[in-house]
Amino acid sequence: MFKKYACYLSICLLAAPFVACADEPAPPLETLPTPETQLPVEPRSPLQAVLISLAQSCPAIAPRLNGPALSQLQAFYEQQDWMPVWASESARLPALRAQLQLLADDGLNPNRYAVATTPPQDGELCADIDISRNYLQALQDLHYGRLLQSHFEPLWRVDGPPTDRQAQLLSIAVPGMNDIAAAFDLARPHLPQYQSLRQLYAAQRLQALPQWQPVGNGPLLRPAMEDPRVPELARRLYSEGYLANALVTPDNAYDDVLVEAVKHFQASHSLQADGVVGPGTIAELNISALTRRDQLRVNLERFRWIAQDMEPSGLVVNVAAAELTLYQGGQPVWQTRTQVGRAERQTPLLKSRVTRLTLNPTWTVPPTIWKEDKLPEIRKDQTFLSRQNLQVLDANGQPLAAADIDWDNPGNILLRQDAGPRNPLGQMVIRFPNPFSVYLHDTPSKALFDKGPRAFSSGCVRVEHPLRLRDLLLSPAEKARTETLLATGTTHEFRLSAPVPILMTYWTAQVDSSGHVRYAPDIYSHDSALLAGLDRAH
Repeated sequence: MFKKYACYLSICLLAAPFVACADEPAPPLETLPTPETQLPVEPRSPLQAVLISLAQSCPAIAPRLNGPALSQLQAFYEQQDWMPVWASESARLPALRAQLQLLADDGLNPNRYAVATTPPQDGELCADIDISRNYLQALQDLHYGRLLQSHFEPLWRVDGPPTDRQAQLLSIAVPGMNDIAAAFDLARPHLPQYQSLRQLYAAQRLQALPQWQPVGNGPLLRPAMEDPRVPELARRLYSEGYLANALVTPDNAYDDVLVEAVKHFQASHSLQADGVVGPGTIAELNISALTRRDQLRVNLERFRWIAQDMEPSGLVVNVAAAELTLYQGGQPVWQTRTQVGRAERQTPLLKSRVTRLTLNPTWTVPPTIWKEDKLPEIRKDQTFLSRQNLQVLDANGQPLAAADIDWDNPGNILLRQDAGPRNPLGQMVIRFPNPFSVYLHDTPSKALFDKGPRAFSSGCVRVEHPLRLRDLLLSPAEKARTETLLATGTTHEFRLSAPVPILMTYWTAQVDSSGHVRYAPDIYSHDSALLAGLDRAH
């Protein structure tokens, strides 16, 4: 075998003074060391020699590999004793091709990882390296995501970035050479959300897309009204299975059967399920079947990201759906509605740990709200301060007289509202470290929980039934202590005996426990950018 590749070894030995040392991780190709800084190395095999001089030996492959990818290939082959692994007589290659085709069910394009059926002009060693490149890339994309989350939906983490991805990937890829299918199964996220969504997408992508005509805009359509759009509304709901038939009354009455179908549609799309057809409901009705199917693919990518940060027990906020779920032992045990940041003041995505509760909180007006909301109102009418029960404080927290302040140039001052029933934070704040000054909290604006979508806040997350959440997070003794402190009416900080993980993330489609897909409006308009990224060839 060595004779077969002797030419490669000869070339590489001659070029040794001009290539990087194989014992060191390879830098990106565009920043390779100069000949003066390179050290000679004696390759242990023809394949290692080719990897060392990849740009010269495999010019068709080299441009596809950046520094980290080349380093990963070197580490992979080092654990294979620097020997080729995809020999044509091996069963590995057919098994790999089969698994690559199955990536279509994950919303990934198998052509991105295409394995050539004939050796390239560069030779068999280059072919082996290229197949390994595709193998590692496919496992990486399946495990971590095809796209970089940081480029699309950055997630701040209290503990910094996750562990060494290369080592984790190699722990899947190297043993996987003995069972290619098992390697792909191990790389694929095991999240129930991912598995159920993948199953649904796999079925839908093989079916013909349903067709429906858009529903026209118009005035609010309420139950028992008559409207010429009723027939097209019925046809639209029938086309997606929300109605048993599309028959309507001769007078185009919006009857009870159609109202119930609309309520079902609204509930399945995170809208206020009141049966009233307005702009929000029409907008969701008029999203095409192709866009809906693409939405599943986009959220498969999101769940590949989320899988790295989901913990068996903790809080998960889906910002898009404005919902909070408590997990224990990997199972959802309680869920409630929330209110999240509107589009111009988005709720940030983060992973942290709940460490304390603020009981009977005061509210210090955040800088953005102070400048954009409160200050213009004060300039119009200074009685706004007393009506809103707002105190004016200096930078050290000392009270100031409102009449003594030049409101055109107020300087470095604060506004604070005392604890009480009108306080926007309600009875309790649930706090966790983060650089955005956001938290979960109670709210006096209870009626807004019945709306949908629920993007009303300035970034923080308002929680329905926060005291029920407290009961689930605390021991009976801790709960009793917080009840005593709440009864005082004064502000107290209560530290949890055991911090609770919290993940605030974003997804717009998932499959519920009954196997039906549930959508959430893309309140921050992220889906289109993600879809474009997934559709890019490279």
